[in-house]
Amino acid sequence: MSTQNSPVTGILDESHVVLDFGKYEGRTIRDVSEIDPDFYQALANDRESGRFAIRRHRDKTFRLFLNPGSTRDH
Repeated sequence: MSTQNSPVTGILDESHVVLDFGKYEGRTIRDVSEIDPDFYQALANDRESGRFAIRRHRDKTFRLFLNPGSTRDH
């Protein structure tokens, strides 16, 4: 990743953050950006809405998850 911040993960490297919902669950954000640019852009657009958050999981990975009460059809 370049020195620029990710539009989805902020300062975290996209290859270190795993999607924890939807059709790409278990894939890294970087993988999603390459597989489905439209879905990636939707995640970037949703960043400021508070629809999802990043947390460190018990296995020490970073997970992008939906906040309770949020819905996403992807």
